[in-house]
Amino acid sequence: MREERWEEPGHPPPSRHILVLPDREAAEEVAEELTGLLALPPGEEPRPVREALAGDDDAEDAQWLVVLEDPERRHDTGALRELVESREGWLERE
Repeated sequence: MREERWEEPGHPPPSRHILVLPDREAAEEVAEELTGLLALPPGEEPRPVREALAGDDDAEDAQWLVVLEDPERRHDTGALRELVESREGWLERE
C-alpha cells in the first residue's frame, strides 16, 4: 500500500492502526484481506479482538477490532479507511 501523509501538521504518522468493525465476521474478513494485501509474514498477521462496549451485558453488544502495527509507518491510511468503511466500520490511529 502506498503511504498517505498524516493529516495533522506537527504530528507524526500513526504507528498503530485500529480498524473497528461491527461484528466478528467482518473483522475476520478484514484481517484475512490485510494479511494478503500487505504480504505480512507469518506471526505478524492481524487478529480480530472482541471489545465489549462499556455497560453492555449482552454478548452481542461488542465491537471487533483488528489492530495493525505499523512501526515503520508504511501503510496507506486512506486504503485502510476505505477497507474498513466498506464493512461499516471505521479507522482509529495511535
